[in-house]
Amino acid sequence: MSKPISHNSARENPPAASEPSQGQSSTTGRRAADAEMARVLHTEPFRVALDSSGAGIAHWKHEPLHDVVEPMSHHVIMAYNGAMQHMERRSGRSVAIGTFRRGVVIIIPEGSSSRWDIPKPVDVVQLYLPHTTLKRVAEEAASGTSSELLERTAHPDPITSRLILSAVNTLESNRALDTLFRHQLIDLLAMRLLVAHTGSRAPFQPTIGGLSPKVLARAIERLRSDSDTDVSLDALASDAGLSRFHFCRAFKESTGLSPHAWLRQYRLEQAMNLLRDTDASIALVAAELGYASQTAFAAAFKRLNGETPSDWRRRVR
Repeated sequence: MSKPISHNSARENPPAASEPSQGQSSTTGRRAADAEMARVLHTEPFRVALDSSGAGIAHWKHEPLHDVVEPMSHHVIMAYNGAMQHMERRSGRSVAIGTFRRGVVIIIPEGSSSRWDIPKPVDVVQLYLPHTTLKRVAEEAASGTSSELLERTAHPDPITSRLILSAVNTLESNRALDTLFRHQLIDLLAMRLLVAHTGSRAPFQPTIGGLSPKVLARAIERLRSDSDTDVSLDALASDAGLSRFHFCRAFKESTGLSPHAWLRQYRLEQAMNLLRDTDASIALVAAELGYASQTAFAAAFKRLNGETPSDWRRRVR
């Protein structure tokens, strides 16, 4: 059932970017989540996008599972995408019996271990979340919420499930876009987890207000840059003097779009200008805009514009 890893598997900081982590954390002795999943599932993910911390998103399709998942150095949050089936999870003397179906989530907190018995093939999207990220978002949001995640087995949460499942379809094989999207999504999901899946029920107070005109202009200047470093969420937030969490909220308040959606729309406009006003090949346009391949660019263009680049060019010229 193993399939080649797509080009979305590249980590932000090579080398050996397309391979799952094989080493253990120097501080905990635990495997990174992607490495432990590869070990226990005996396959490779269909699509995976990870950063250097191991945080990221992976889409797995694997055979029935009857094995122990060892402690990992990340929280793992899964959204089920397959046919409904019953399963069993054992942690020490505790036994949880649940039903996998769309709309439920599974949470394996960092450092926990359990035996899984799943009788049928599985289609699942996984979020890998370092505890440091969860703690940072809790501090940035000033929500007063505990950052200790609860263990969940087939727990109903259609909001979190939908966010995670939609993630793999938004990856475009464009490094700048995919990195910005992944960072936004991880922070958003971290906030959702803090609100819905910790022992605390402290209310979340949303941030009100947008960016000043000067700060917004600088952020847009960065987003228009050809440098992947310039358009990173960390760089954008730091330049604005805000946390990542507050920057994303303020940027959307000012523009009506998230930073990722703004950059996606801007790249589409660049593509349309190049296709209409130059004779550059579609492959060259794809490379100019940072896409890994002509195929990836064409798929992204059609999702946003409803036509392939070739069809659109023929129609407007």
